[in-house]
Amino acid sequence: MIFRPAIAADLPAIVALLADDALGAGREDLTDLEPYAAAFAHLDANTLLAVAEIDGVARATLQMTVIQGLSNRGRRFALLQAVRVDSALRGRGVGAAFIAWAMDQARARGCSAIELFTHESREAAQRFYARLGFAPSHVGMRRTL
Repeated sequence: MIFRPAIAADLPAIVALLADDALGAGREDLTDLEPYAAAFAHLDANTLLAVAEIDGVARATLQMTVIQGLSNRGRRFALLQAVRVDSALRGRGVGAAFIAWAMDQARARGCSAIELFTHESREAAQRFYARLGFAPSHVGMRRTL
């Protein structure tokens, strides 16, 4: 397994991973990659889109954004989003190793904490994150603009 920053050529595999569950299947579009390419072009130095490559194929992905806060004495923290592992590989340690790598990347960027989002319906993912030491700490809210 190789963990690395994503490149534009990884986008079809990343979008396929994002679409590989009940929620993603309804919101991702594998037939039109242009919006994903445009978003990829706008990622900045504070955002790491990464893949776990196995046998030359991106088989897992995550996005980590480093946020410089003012509260907590100017604490910097990392926010994980869109963590996906190929459904055929789940339960084989890929996700745990990938999250450990992401945590190392966050530490290297001066982060003192790492947070993540997971949809409330993803109960298996919540159990997975709890096994890795993550604990519920906030109530997330969203509003469409």
